[in-house]
Amino acid sequence: MKILHRPPAVSDTERPVPRWAMRLAYTLPWLLLPSCLWRLPFAVHFEMGQVHDRGMPELWLSIPYVLTLSVLTEVLAILAIGLVRGWGEVVPRWVPFLGGKPVRPMAAVVPAVAGGLILTALFSSVPLGGDRRLAVFGVTEGVGYLNDGWETLAAICVAPLALWGPITVVLGIAYHHRRKVTKT
Repeated sequence: MKILHRPPAVSDTERPVPRWAMRLAYTLPWLLLPSCLWRLPFAVHFEMGQVHDRGMPELWLSIPYVLTLSVLTEVLAILAIGLVRGWGEVVPRWVPFLGGKPVRPMAAVVPAVAGGLILTALFSSVPLGGDRRLAVFGVTEGVGYLNDGWETLAAICVAPLALWGPITVVLGIAYHHRRKVTKT
């Protein structure tokens, strides 16, 4: 079973999906992949050029935590593809008890939009100056790097995370518009 395959030439949805939404949904897992790969070395205490004074957790904790976080990130990004595919409208037959049943639009829209808003809040911050930022959890200090190369690589890998929330919200709203029942 291929999860990250080409979008179908003919739509398998009830109503046509806009091309931009299809492309955005299929791009999301690829957009988040660099951050997942960036975080993997941290599991084995390779600090990717970061300079800080806090200790790393024990390997028995860091390895499963980082691996789970990376896999969960990609799984959630792949689930966003359901907002543009038929399996986001009718539960696949292989799913026990629910297989073949239609997905109520709000059962997909509410988690997508709420999750997107939460992701937007988690990965957004306001610069305060002096390498400090205001985030959801308060004021944070920037992490230092051994050199500009590491800092640039970190920015390239981690920056797309800021797009995850807004993309998910947009896909959720597009799904809602496509699936809403119009009364005539």
